[in-house]
Amino acid sequence: MRIETADILIIGAGPAGSVAAGLLRQQGREVLILEREQFPRFSIGESLLPQSMQFIEGAGMLQDVVEAGFQYKNGAAFSRAGQRTHFDFREKFSEGWGTTYQVQRADFDKVLADAAARAGATVRYRHEVTAIDLNDGAPIVTVRDASESGGGEVYQVQAKFLLDASGFGRILPRLLQLETPSRFPSRGAIFTHVADGTAPGSWDRNKILVSVHPEQCDVWYWTIPFSNGRCSLGVVAETHVLDRYTGTETERLQAIVNEEPGLKALLANATWDTPARSIIGYSANVKSLWGPGFALLGNAGEFLDPVFSSGVTIAFKSAHLAAACLQRQANGETVDWQADYADPLRKGVDTFRTFVESWYAGGFQKIIFQPKPTPDIRRMISSILAGYAWDTSNPYVADSKRRLGVLEELCSA
Repeated sequence: MRIETADILIIGAGPAGSVAAGLLRQQGREVLILEREQFPRFSIGESLLPQSMQFIEGAGMLQDVVEAGFQYKNGAAFSRAGQRTHFDFREKFSEGWGTTYQVQRADFDKVLADAAARAGATVRYRHEVTAIDLNDGAPIVTVRDASESGGGEVYQVQAKFLLDASGFGRILPRLLQLETPSRFPSRGAIFTHVADGTAPGSWDRNKILVSVHPEQCDVWYWTIPFSNGRCSLGVVAETHVLDRYTGTETERLQAIVNEEPGLKALLANATWDTPARSIIGYSANVKSLWGPGFALLGNAGEFLDPVFSSGVTIAFKSAHLAAACLQRQANGETVDWQADYADPLRKGVDTFRTFVESWYAGGFQKIIFQPKPTPDIRRMISSILAGYAWDTSNPYVADSKRRLGVLEELCSA
């Protein structure tokens, strides 16, 4: 069997893998990316958060993203039983970007992967990792080349360090038995892309629209407008709720959408031209985000929930932290991957988790629909919704659970 060597091996060419590659190439590291799929390919997670722009810029990919023509985004709109509110991310507590984009992930991920390749990373599509031997901290992975030219060849790569950015594929958690149950109930999503057919001015295309089911506060819909007159549309609910709906995935999604009057009216002229898909039990966790010779990035480590579009931001943050640790190691410094990578990453993840749990319990919905919000608190909340979940100068990051609990009580009084 042919054996190759690599400095840094990255599994997955999605956002986490490509940004990590860009950052590592700036350090002069040799980077090999193995991607199981052929890009472009469909993916959800299409509404970016402004915090993401810092990481895109840091990886040297900002111009590529700006020039791709994606839909501008400056905030989030919420709708529930006739109530409407919105957050403008430019009006926030934290310093940094206040705008970003809403993207077709097939195009966005290809833009980032191409940028990584131009920066000098080697990107191989349709190369699937099938086994791993940690080899005392010098990982050896077994790879199957399923590309047209590869003909199914199996080969191995020995790397100095391995980053798993395989997303929902979760390659290392599966192969190394690192998976643990999520704390969240089993939820699913049904989703598609439609030509929305909306009239100009009928809704703010610069914001994601999050709509709540009129009778069940833990059932919600996303509507993410794109720059070409189309949008991503999906619903999220516990699996036992989704099981009530029959027919094709498209018919099930249409039935649930029609139960929300505002969304039904908005999409009255939509063309449902793409078969809907579903994903069940997407929340995931792991025993550890790192080990001898490897670290898990983004969704390969933990995925919370799509409600606040945090997935890509967490992926970028993990890439940023991991690249910084690898640079310190290359400089001969001692790196504590728990203290320097896992703990800082989980700080922001735990902040998002607090808000996700409160959303499904209904408390955070009371906060955002509060008719007379305190402007300073609203800016702090806006910062977290914009992705600044690691800014500990924000009281709702530094002490998120207690602060949010107090605010829930005040808004319930």
